[in-house]
Amino acid sequence: MPSSNLEEILDELRAREPIFHRREFGTSREDLLRMTAGDFWEIGASGKIYEREFVISELLERYKSPERDDLTCSEFSIRQIAEDLYQLNYVLKQPERLTRRTTLWRKASAGWTIVFHQGTVIA
Repeated sequence: MPSSNLEEILDELRAREPIFHRREFGTSREDLLRMTAGDFWEIGASGKIYEREFVISELLERYKSPERDDLTCSEFSIRQIAEDLYQLNYVLKQPERLTRRTTLWRKASAGWTIVFHQGTVIA
């Protein structure tokens, strides 16, 4: 893929991170189902594995509170793993911790879907 196309994709995905914190992409159950792959799963910064349904339930509770404005993302990088599948990496700074994040994004006809996500605390 030409690097200019990869830069455009990086810009698109950068605007969506940190995932599930960008409420403009939707906060309803239907929105979350649409933005996550059917087999989506996540490894949290704690090392615990979370399945799609658990993540959606937790997010629906989170969205009842005001949106956080104290998150900062930096050090973005992207690579294409397969046709229409991209790995996005970045660092997320929160007041309580610093984590390295990876999200696998799939480009589908209906838009972007999240396939996998992992957060790792940076010592």
